[in-house]
Amino acid sequence: MNRRNFIAKTALGAAAITILPRHVLGGNGFLAPSDRINLGYIGVGKQVPTLLNGLMKLPETMVLAAADVDSTKLNKFIGDANKLNAAKSGHQVEGYGNYRDLLARKDIDAVVIASPDHWHAMHVIDAAKAGKDIYCEKPLALTIDEGRAMLNAVRKYKRVLQTGSMQRSQYNFRQAADLIRNGYIGDIKEVNVSVGEPVKECDLPSLPTPAHIDWDFWIGPSLYRGFSPVLCPPIGAPEWAMWRLYHGFGGGYITDWGAHMFDIVQWALGMDHSGPVSFTPPDIPQAKEGLYFTYKNGVNVHHKNWGAGNAIQFLGTEGKIEVSREFLRSDKDNLPKLEIAEKDRKVYYSENHYKDFVDAIKKRSKPICDVEIGHRTATVCNAANIAYQIQKPIKWDPKKEVFDNPFANNLKGRAYRGKWDYLDF
Repeated sequence: MNRRNFIAKTALGAAAITILPRHVLGGNGFLAPSDRINLGYIGVGKQVPTLLNGLMKLPETMVLAAADVDSTKLNKFIGDANKLNAAKSGHQVEGYGNYRDLLARKDIDAVVIASPDHWHAMHVIDAAKAGKDIYCEKPLALTIDEGRAMLNAVRKYKRVLQTGSMQRSQYNFRQAADLIRNGYIGDIKEVNVSVGEPVKECDLPSLPTPAHIDWDFWIGPSLYRGFSPVLCPPIGAPEWAMWRLYHGFGGGYITDWGAHMFDIVQWALGMDHSGPVSFTPPDIPQAKEGLYFTYKNGVNVHHKNWGAGNAIQFLGTEGKIEVSREFLRSDKDNLPKLEIAEKDRKVYYSENHYKDFVDAIKKRSKPICDVEIGHRTATVCNAANIAYQIQKPIKWDPKKEVFDNPFANNLKGRAYRGKWDYLDF
């Protein structure tokens, strides 16, 4: 199915609500058909078991379909999802090599996108066009322009999108954000963030492609290069796929972990709908840390290893807070467990990122990590990579979403290969 035929077939069904007969739903734990949320999965690699198990713990969800270019991963997912479905309805999961065949199904209400970053824009925009609500893994976008296009598509088709920055649904980060927003360590003067290296060029050798992988489709809109198991490991491999480190497919650890940690910085500083105004890289060629970005209020955020991996250090006029998934600590002993005062402004409260997504679908509301939040965080990550790449200080206008440097502006987007595009939504 080509994209224009796909768009024509799905446009009329954009607002469709799935209705299933009672015999499909089964008797145990019966939910009204209007309360059932039928899911399709696009990309079923190493991250998906976490997503599948988390979402299937919710009573409303059922998996109908999945799509992946790797048939071995797809078959394993179908087996796992069928087992989980059996406890609810016994519905059998259908598999597709082309995600557009999945999106063309009117009985799917929402999709879970866990494809590599270079596919996110195409998958999200096509899903929004097809009338599906969306859970998309972080970082939301590979480029700044893609993020803006995704946001525009989600808003145009009135879809719910939850970005998979699930740290917002965890106590440590919520508590840190509340403490910082309400001045418990005074005015923030500096923030240090440890998240690993910027993106690098892909110099991996090309190897023969396994028969079970459609490699041309895996590359999709990116510029073509030969197969490497580093980019697409076999099923069951202990390591994560390292496409995330390489230009054209990911953004390095700046986007991989930065989409988590810079996201919390944005949240704590109240910048979810804005962003920094400048990015200053170090003078050292090919430096792997040392960049800092600055907000309008003068707060500097430094990308550096400050002593703890994948963690944030907030320095205020009256104390400090350090936070990661493993710890929340402060030089004020009472703060990590302090009950935030009723009079204080509190951030969006969620204890379960998946339930928050499902609740937003049912209420037609914005979830804790809405598409604009995901886009703004990805923009910070992508702008940092651009500054590292051109090795020049650059100013950023978070309202107009432009740099003061024409070379930097050229890097806000990327060339799309062959038949692929996202511009006709």
